[in-house]
Amino acid sequence: MLREKYSIDGLVLADHPDPQMGPGKVMVRIEACSLNYRDLLIVRGYGRWRKPLPLVPLSDAAGVVVEIAQGVSRVAVGDRIAATFVPTWLEGDLTEENDGPAIGEMLVQYRVLPEEVLVRVPGHLSDVEAATLPCAAVTAWNALNGEGGPKTGDTVVVLGSGGVSLFALQFALLMGAHVIAISPSEAKHERLRALGAQHVIDPKLTASWSEVVRELTAGRGADYVVDVVGKLADSVRAVRLGGTIGVIGMLDGFLTQINPAAIMEKNARLRGLQVGSREMFDTMNRALSLQRIHPVIDHVYSLADARDAYRRLEDRDHFGKICIRLWDNVRKADSASAGS
Repeated sequence: MLREKYSIDGLVLADHPDPQMGPGKVMVRIEACSLNYRDLLIVRGYGRWRKPLPLVPLSDAAGVVVEIAQGVSRVAVGDRIAATFVPTWLEGDLTEENDGPAIGEMLVQYRVLPEEVLVRVPGHLSDVEAATLPCAAVTAWNALNGEGGPKTGDTVVVLGSGGVSLFALQFALLMGAHVIAISPSEAKHERLRALGAQHVIDPKLTASWSEVVRELTAGRGADYVVDVVGKLADSVRAVRLGGTIGVIGMLDGFLTQINPAAIMEKNARLRGLQVGSREMFDTMNRALSLQRIHPVIDHVYSLADARDAYRRLEDRDHFGKICIRLWDNVRKADSASAGS
């Protein structure tokens, strides 16, 4: 948990009282968690992600049901599950009524959750792989399957090689789209091609990667751009007339300057995305199961080494998802240990 200060070094391993069951509740043994960029912002206490201390971090996890309250019918003991990222958004569009905070407090070995937030995970995935799904995978699925999403034969641009970007690459290929990946790391280019990217552009080698996208599409531009960076100007230049930009992340900061005329001239759609509903999660899991798709895992840490997982995320050199396994090499709680 984060006990006394906002920093990666502020993470400590701590003992907590056993969670208490109640009507409609489910006891879950958490097997693994995965990190998202927002988790780093929470640990840093940045902006609207600053939560009162002490706090238990992380939102994404997978585990197994070990106990259910009387009357629970959505899951059974022994089911492998994950929890939807926005627990109040179960189906349909995001509205004022169903918008709510992320589930949070998942970096624990046992957690009691309401049955309605739980989703069965695909059977072909490991616990670690399943833990990557609630935020990054559902966000990418929502981006490509919602309004303005690509069709078979379209061109999709993905920025970077983190969780959302690689899930978007995999889902775009599933839909029959062509994928152009943008990565400044030459070491990752072959890995992106191995995943199925038809072209990989190194932004360090060109004044504007958007111009290369236009060259690769015979001047037309991309049908869809998955922007996890947040600067947006290159994405607007890269997208075709009437195309869509999925605005998902802010890895390069929260301030951007865009000429509105450029968006107007492109007749482009900027689509802000806030993960997705439980209904989307269920639909995505059926596709993952049918196509036997596996998430890309960068590295798996033990609970005792959770600080190192955060540092790996902070370094921004990862390829795919960074995960924490909760039942390996767990030490006794002490102020020198990491985790919760």
